[in-house]
Amino acid sequence: MNFIDNITANESLRYLLISLSFIVLFIVLAGIYNFIIKRWRIRTHKSKSKIDDFIVRLFRVPGTWAIFAVMLNIFSSYLKEDENIFSLLQKISNILLILIVGWLIVQLVRAMFHHWQKKLDINNANNLEARKKLTQVSMLERIVIISITFIFVSIALMSIESIRELGVSLLASAGVAGIIIGFAAQRSFGQVFSGIQIAFTQPIRIDDVVVIEGEWGRIEEINITYAVVKIWDQRRLIVPIDYFLNNPIQNWTRTESEILGTALLYVSYDLPVDPLRKELARLVKDNPNWDGRVQNIQVTDSKQWYKELRVLVSSSDSSKNWDLRVYIREKLIDFINDNYPGSFAKVNSTSTEGGASQYLM
Repeated sequence: MNFIDNITANESLRYLLISLSFIVLFIVLAGIYNFIIKRWRIRTHKSKSKIDDFIVRLFRVPGTWAIFAVMLNIFSSYLKEDENIFSLLQKISNILLILIVGWLIVQLVRAMFHHWQKKLDINNANNLEARKKLTQVSMLERIVIISITFIFVSIALMSIESIRELGVSLLASAGVAGIIIGFAAQRSFGQVFSGIQIAFTQPIRIDDVVVIEGEWGRIEEINITYAVVKIWDQRRLIVPIDYFLNNPIQNWTRTESEILGTALLYVSYDLPVDPLRKELARLVKDNPNWDGRVQNIQVTDSKQWYKELRVLVSSSDSSKNWDLRVYIREKLIDFINDNYPGSFAKVNSTSTEGGASQYLM
């Protein structure tokens, strides 16, 4: 009894003992919890259902924090004599529990939207409707998650009395401050509204093929304030979301993924075109990148020393059309060199009197 009385009488020693007990008990309980989660995860890997895998991932992180918050609430009751410490620990515990609930709701929302997105297959050739819905679902997911996060963070902060009083005083004097904040946040709010507008008007969609600032690529992500364009060489172009509403862009898949592509050849006037047309038909016939719609060669321009041939071919999407065009260009150049050597326009190394280069055939 004397030992317990001494501990009770010595405030510093009592705080130290409570703190050590809290740490040891938390380590033990957290270890037991993580052991159970690991064993459960091993069992879920053996089952075919994905629901149990999701439940394990859902509770793995917040469970540890929940143990910490509940223990903090319990141990704070032993410090009621010190009102400041007791009040602080209670507030921390309440804030943690609020944030844990918010985190769980956010993860549930993400899982729900992920399930919807999995049902939308954008790998098909004709994927316009799927891309339209995927864009709307992705944007709606971000809006819902941001809203939930804002609500729960606000609830957590408002549980602190000093911050709640500050919020009331700010609302009471929000005239000039509101105007200043409004001007400061004008661009940010504009970006958010632009993102919402794009989600529903859809000048661009996820997986659209676009040309922006001279760069060819696909829309990889559409966020509330920016979009990510995956360039053909694996670079990423980060574009502010309002750029798509304020600037002209090329969207090659706005209404459909099918596309026409061209390859230009500059040849002499005495080169016959019909043999090239027959060769083009032979080349595209068994090429998997050709969709069977369009293949043609036309003389689209005539200059003093050469004529311009435009090779027109169609594909089900832009990536296939690119591969088809480079293949056709290569094979037609080889065909002309093999059967009609010297038929390509050449630039003379010496200049004419006017200083311009002279084309020789």
